[in-house]
Amino acid sequence: QVQLVESGGGLVQSGGSLRLSCAASGFTFSASIMSWYRQVPGKERELVASISNGGAIRNYADSVKDRFTISRDNAENTVYLEMNSLKPEDTAVYFCNARVWLKTYWGRGTQVTVSV
Repeated sequence: QVQLVESGGGLVQSGGSLRLSCAASGFTFSASIMSWYRQVPGKERELVASISNGGAIRNYADSVKDRFTISRDNAENTVYLEMNSLKPEDTAVYFCNARVWLKTYWGRGTQVTVSV
């Protein structure tokens, strides 16, 4: 059974930092492309960052470049999102996403709220 479990969300002041984690199980993690998405009510889910299976290739949305860092630990089956210099517009539910062997999996999300 595939599971993606996000953690690390919470309430933080503008300019602060958070580190999200996503623990994966039930599939070959080291073969997967992992991503973080976010969504606010009434808007489409948007891609925040993605990382290739080996970690060499990372892509970021323009809105988070130079502030967020995606990383992974294939030995621990975990992907991370380090978020610095947070802004109120980063407030959203953050979802972990895995793409492997033509299948896509989602976590349930973790809320990140950035106060002014």
